[in-house]
Amino acid sequence: MGPVRNPIEGGRLHFQHGPIDLIIGAEGDPEALRQASERAWMRFQQVLPELVGELGALRRPIGAVPVPEVHGPIARRMVAAAARHAEVFITPMAAVAGAVADDIIEYFRHPDIARAYVNNGGDIALYLAPGARYRIGIAADNTTARPPALCGGVELGHQDAARGIATSGWRGRSFSLGIADSVTVTARSAALADAAATLVGNAVNVDSTSVQRRPANTLKDDTDLGERLVTVSVGALRPEEVEEALSQGLRTARRMLCDGRIEGAALALCGEVRAIGTLALGRLT
Repeated sequence: MGPVRNPIEGGRLHFQHGPIDLIIGAEGDPEALRQASERAWMRFQQVLPELVGELGALRRPIGAVPVPEVHGPIARRMVAAAARHAEVFITPMAAVAGAVADDIIEYFRHPDIARAYVNNGGDIALYLAPGARYRIGIAADNTTARPPALCGGVELGHQDAARGIATSGWRGRSFSLGIADSVTVTARSAALADAAATLVGNAVNVDSTSVQRRPANTLKDDTDLGERLVTVSVGALRPEEVEEALSQGLRTARRMLCDGRIEGAALALCGEVRAIGTLALGRLT
């Protein structure tokens, strides 16, 4: 089935093509919005074929020599985001959803548009003109539940550096090496947030008999994770196990915050939340 678009309630748009599923919202001059939407739709129709053509390179670990050579603008965003974390195992696929959102939001940067967002399955790119703000809910559990359970919300405005927000967790759309119910990260782009959320989610981890794992390639033939063990089940955890897992994730997030790779992070596990930066608990409401 080819790409489809549909208007949905609240004046929003739904673009879908294969696994790419976007919700787009924007406010501003009606003619500017119409033109931006048409340009975004024309671009969107090229996205999936463009990515499929470079999948071989995009599934290669970023630490490999040489760095994967790619040509499309979204693929380049993915490689650049993953390259910020070359000290650990990561492939550009860790940033795919955020990179697609970043690409499409560019079509809404216009003087007559006040604000816009592109939500790609929970990985969100923002455009905020001076004075504009968005309030964003932070998921407590990265599942497909609707409405999702929230552990709070945060406001991001034009004055904030963050223009991307992404969430990862072991019950999300992608595999995780960790056990976080959810890890939400803000960063200067959605691609950067996407890659970082994946890695912080991996770091929220503990050795426990309550956690079941399986090799990724036994669950999905074309996974970029190979034989790495991914989480398939998390049972009841002791309080000290929850604390150890969150502490490990928080250490990883703090390193990323200190060197500018992220703007903030909120980590949730078994009803406990730890948060730093733009998502510090004082800002979660």
